[in-house]
Amino acid sequence: MPVTDYLERNAKLYPDEVALVELNPEEKDSRKLTWKEYELIEPDRFQPYRREITWSVFNEKANRFANMLLSRGVKKGDKVAILMYNCLEWLPIYFGVLKTGAIAVPFNFRYDADEILYCAELAEVDVIVFATDFIGRLEVNAERLSRGRLLIFVGDNCPSFAESYHQLVADCSSKSPDVEITDEDFGAIYFSSGTTGFPKAILHKHLSLTQAAQMEQIHHKTGRNDTFLCIPPLYHTGAKFHWMGSLVAGSKAVLLKGTRPDTILKAISDERCTIVWLLVPWAQDILDALDRGDLKLSDYELSQWRLMHIGAQPVPPSLIKRWKQYFPEHDYDTNYGLSESTGPGCVHLGMENIHKVGAIGVPGYRWQCRIVDEQGADVKRGDVGELCVKGPGVMTCYYNNPEATAEVLKDGWLYTGDMAMQDEDGFIFLVDRKKDVIVSGGENIYPVQIEDFIRKFDKVKDVAVIGLADRRLGEKTAAIIEIKEGQTSTREEIEDFCKGLPRYKRPREIIFAPIPRNATGKIEKPRLRKMYGAERLVEEQNKS
Repeated sequence: MPVTDYLERNAKLYPDEVALVELNPEEKDSRKLTWKEYELIEPDRFQPYRREITWSVFNEKANRFANMLLSRGVKKGDKVAILMYNCLEWLPIYFGVLKTGAIAVPFNFRYDADEILYCAELAEVDVIVFATDFIGRLEVNAERLSRGRLLIFVGDNCPSFAESYHQLVADCSSKSPDVEITDEDFGAIYFSSGTTGFPKAILHKHLSLTQAAQMEQIHHKTGRNDTFLCIPPLYHTGAKFHWMGSLVAGSKAVLLKGTRPDTILKAISDERCTIVWLLVPWAQDILDALDRGDLKLSDYELSQWRLMHIGAQPVPPSLIKRWKQYFPEHDYDTNYGLSESTGPGCVHLGMENIHKVGAIGVPGYRWQCRIVDEQGADVKRGDVGELCVKGPGVMTCYYNNPEATAEVLKDGWLYTGDMAMQDEDGFIFLVDRKKDVIVSGGENIYPVQIEDFIRKFDKVKDVAVIGLADRRLGEKTAAIIEIKEGQTSTREEIEDFCKGLPRYKRPREIIFAPIPRNATGKIEKPRLRKMYGAERLVEEQNKS
């Protein structure tokens, strides 16, 4: 069944119950508005602190948008891009696209003008839905983007090169469109993070979307009385498919704009959130604020909060040990996945396996896993190899890129590019990205292992280990270290601490600097390699 059926079901069974809440903590006005009240004001002049939408209104909004698209000639298989920050309109628009049989194509809100154009042309997008913040970026290439495409603007003061969302949907039917959708129909295109150049377009069937939704609900036992707090961007598979556990359960979710520790805890307290998905930096910030005394747990109502889970990047075991000191009653889970596997959960730790913190876990619901060598043969338990996954959430292909598809899809198995090992109990531990492995003096060095060790130093907030070119060794390890607020450290201190590592794993270069992470919390290692590799090259040239 397509995930749109869950929305229809919820609208019938729980029509007047709240489906989504949008929180804007930076706004001074504390008015709480329903969707209908909000439509009577001008969004560009006033952004209320809190908006909410019921399941029936959610479904009606999706149906109106779907019927508008159909009236404009959009048909099954066409592609509709969405370029907006998280907001109450985002998911009704996404589901409206799915209800037409068209393919939803979420765009990363960090794309610049050229990346937007590139992705629109790569995915052969027919419609682009965008909001106020992106007018300037679309305007740069408006002539090319408008050629054969419908541009729909969500907001007031519609630019001349687009049409107004509010005017287009005003008179459209709120009834479900008569379009048959099957599991085998294409449902979405997501983009890779573009760490090796421009992004690749990842094509998924509706089967993938339903699999991810059902798996999330099962993994985290999401029930009718749960409330999920969603902070990461909805364009990403992680946020959307974690939210879809609430869709399957028919329970409330909160879209929070803001990542400050006090903002997060206040949202959890005010909205009575029970499930919270955090990225590593946000969890670290909360713990650091608690350590400093900037936050006091007694100021918030948190007794209902039952589960904190993390994904999107390797999770330091030391972080979870610190977390459990402050939140001993919390269940915890780690979720591993890729956009090519419809996001998180193809491997997950499981709430019952906190004794295995450090592992990414075991195969998720309906998934299989293998760890293979360069020839594709299974390695022995305890040996490092490439993690491969297989299940109903594997992508169909990289759209219009058969060569790249053939590199990662082999006999139904998705080769993840992640190096991993499996222990004697069957738990999988992520070692590093294949392309991030450092080969120094003939030794394979896995940066994640060094990063986990350095994070144990109490002054370290964040760390990234990369390889830099070295004439004698081929590559040398460099540790970029971000020190906690209010602390200072020296190279000598770090070097002394790292004596606990085998000699060949000790960083040969220490750089104190902020750690750049993308919108989904992943360390931007290509950026670091480019930045510091180029700097060292200039230094060597100046010396010579």
